[in-house]
Amino acid sequence: MKKVTMLGAGSWGTALALVLADNGHQVCMWGHRPELISQINERHENKDYLPDVKLPEGITGTTDLQESLKDVDFIIVAVPTKAIREVLSQAVPYITKKAVFVHVSKGIEPDTLLRISEIMEEELPADIRKDIVVLSGPSHAEEVGLRHPTTVTSSSKSIQSAEEVQDLFMNHNFRVYTNPDIIGVEIGGALKNIIALAAGITDGLGYGDNAKAALITRGLAEIARLGTKMGGNPLTFSGLAGVGDLIVTCTSVHSRNWRAGNMLGKGYKLEAVLEEMGMVVEGVRTTKAAYQLSEKYQVKMPITEALHQVLFNGQTVETAVESLMARVKTHEMEDLVNTFENQVK
Repeated sequence: MKKVTMLGAGSWGTALALVLADNGHQVCMWGHRPELISQINERHENKDYLPDVKLPEGITGTTDLQESLKDVDFIIVAVPTKAIREVLSQAVPYITKKAVFVHVSKGIEPDTLLRISEIMEEELPADIRKDIVVLSGPSHAEEVGLRHPTTVTSSSKSIQSAEEVQDLFMNHNFRVYTNPDIIGVEIGGALKNIIALAAGITDGLGYGDNAKAALITRGLAEIARLGTKMGGNPLTFSGLAGVGDLIVTCTSVHSRNWRAGNMLGKGYKLEAVLEEMGMVVEGVRTTKAAYQLSEKYQVKMPITEALHQVLFNGQTVETAVESLMARVKTHEMEDLVNTFENQVK
């Protein structure tokens, strides 16, 4: 049995806490809302974020950050990307021994353009952490909470730490693979939310399956193009953290990014969409960061650019689609063709 702290009591943090408790670990969930923590402790449920799921009694909750972090073996960071720096800065003084840190969020910080593991490296002194591991892949909290079969990837600079997290989470409902490519895993997990927003828009516009299939396929090309330029392994984007996560997020009503895009496609303004959702839509913030990354690395990302115009520059979704369809003709395997032509020269 391991002592595990879950920083964040949202839907994903709650679902993962259930997996850990099923595996016999002692799990303490930290959250800042007393009424939500009371639900977890007294009724063993989290109706706000994961209704109709009974939580094992091995899960306890607290609003006391110091209490939650005492002598723990693993610290799981399950808060939105924009809150990670604040939460970690508050947590650092209370961490009493070296722990393995696992992040399960999917995003990139705008302006700094840092991946989450890089943000954590900045915020966490070396003397309180072992390694940083990312857990990512096609996984909706609603289905994990019902113990439906789910498969994800554990990735770290240290294969030993990735395997420790694999052992921590893995059971007959929740299968975990390892992947040494932490850059590719984080980029795939973050950027798929952008394509899911766009997929929701095409569904909201009523464009059907042809358009969505094309969008997902070309979206994967964008993700892989940027990810490999940043140092990721191309094979990662054909795996669970790449195409796997992309498919589930672009096609499921559980996906808050798809739902947000669907509302945009139906004519809602971004502010109204975010208010209606009531939860963080990571794809909005990540679109800004990915657009900045595309400029930094000089990578063509037409879907990301079009979505950036819609979200931040007031362009209509119809105009954005028209701009994508009217692009200059090119090869489908453009990067491969360019490489071949350069070799011939």
